[in-house]
Amino acid sequence: MNRIVLVRRGEHVEVEQPAGALRLPAGELPAFVADRETAGPVRWVWDDTTRWYPALLAHGVRVARCTDLRLCHAVLRRSPFVDQGLLAAGSTAGWDALQPVTAVDSALFPLADPADLLDPVAEHDRQQAALAASAERGRLGLLLAAESSGALVAAEMTHAGLPWRADVHDRLLTELLGPRPAGAQRPVVLERLVAEVRTALGAPGLNPDSPGDLLRALTAAGLPVTDTRSWTLEQLEHPAMPALREYRKLARLMTANGWAWLDTWVREGRFRSYFVPGGVVTGRWASNGGGALSMPAQVRPAAIADEGWRFVVADVAQLEPRVLAGMSRDAAMADAARGTDLYQGIVGAGVVATRAEAKVGMLGALYGATRGESGRMMPRLTQRYPRAIGLVEDAARAGERGEVVRTLLGRGSPLPTAGWAERSADLGEAPDESGPREDRDRQRRAWGRFTRNFVVQGTAAEWALCWLADLRNRLWTLGEGALHERPHLVFFLHDEVVVHTPAHLADDVGEAVRQAAARAGRLLFGEFPIDFPLDVDVVRSWADAA
Repeated sequence: MNRIVLVRRGEHVEVEQPAGALRLPAGELPAFVADRETAGPVRWVWDDTTRWYPALLAHGVRVARCTDLRLCHAVLRRSPFVDQGLLAAGSTAGWDALQPVTAVDSALFPLADPADLLDPVAEHDRQQAALAASAERGRLGLLLAAESSGALVAAEMTHAGLPWRADVHDRLLTELLGPRPAGAQRPVVLERLVAEVRTALGAPGLNPDSPGDLLRALTAAGLPVTDTRSWTLEQLEHPAMPALREYRKLARLMTANGWAWLDTWVREGRFRSYFVPGGVVTGRWASNGGGALSMPAQVRPAAIADEGWRFVVADVAQLEPRVLAGMSRDAAMADAARGTDLYQGIVGAGVVATRAEAKVGMLGALYGATRGESGRMMPRLTQRYPRAIGLVEDAARAGERGEVVRTLLGRGSPLPTAGWAERSADLGEAPDESGPREDRDRQRRAWGRFTRNFVVQGTAAEWALCWLADLRNRLWTLGEGALHERPHLVFFLHDEVVVHTPAHLADDVGEAVRQAAARAGRLLFGEFPIDFPLDVDVVRSWADAA
């Protein structure tokens, strides 16, 4: 497969390809890329997908493959599979610091871009050398390809947008909050709730949005509280509490997804957020703008497919425990997961009595909550699933020692922060000034909980990337025309995807989603018998998905 490296040079693009280098005016790049895509398989190599692909998509050009040097650099720099000396260069700090861009600009390239100070050709050579020298280049190569494909998916989802009915959203807000208020006034429902809270607490001037003001009012009413967190308020019994809890819930909706959100983020019937692949250290995605990855259920009814189209919504049941079974090669846990709810499978194996106990115990194993109810389940889980529980326990102990842990494909965990200082006491050095030995032990245990989950959450993110990459390719083959005329991804959240598709192709899309999930499992775990069952719904509104 041909690799073509694209480099910005002012208003021109330098193209490094096997047939020889050439220089193009920036305006001619979309036509050049389209021609090369139709000529045969090609992998585009560029500094950062967010700097190249949106403009190509705006010209109707889709690319099949790319290497995103920014994302790959971040993976390689932290991977224990890599000789870091092969990545060292004067520009390494520049690549470390390079950030994605989200600003919409009519020009192909932004002005004063720090990426222009970097050399993509040299960086690509260093990355290829580091990959070739790795003893795990197969795994690592799969991760780099999946990460880069994820960048293409993210740009395409922003370009296509999630169908969103502004009139429905407005109606939902009006039903919950009352008519849209003028200026910075509260909606009538919130004003009514504030009045109820003030009366019940005997605090006529209370501002419930001020934590300090609210705390003073609660303590003055005789309530034994030291903070105003939601969990704390849930425990209180007082006539003011129902109205206060309802106010807090609706005020959050108003702030996060109210009319200002609607004005800012919905245009021409589409909600367009900026998705950030690798935005979390585990490899999970983040989003920039609009809170796409925390969309509340109250407004999801506004996500409605176009006329004659449908949403295919699919999510994976118990993704992280299944990934743990696969990466640890724990046959007993894989058997519990086969063809059923994994937690119910644990009950069926006689490990615990109820599904709730199975879930609590497994989440405790994954996240380090091994005391209380979770701790009570751990001995039974360890006895039945020694390979799976042993893997996360080993990762926790490694983290406590300050070691790097890795995902299945080779993403490495960050080192503990500078204040951690875990080795000082063991080496007989002066005590760390940050606190007594107990504080350092607490920090070590906290870091161990992080590394315990890192290996599983990060590998689950790798499975999801492979799922997305394969699904993207399958969807392209199902229709004709431009990206928005075919079935296409419009949303992704860890273990859930939403595809916007012509209604007559919905069943084919559902099958593609399932086949892509099975393919992702084989890519990561080979023939090990762990399955990834999906809940798949074909709906007109996102809110109708189970």
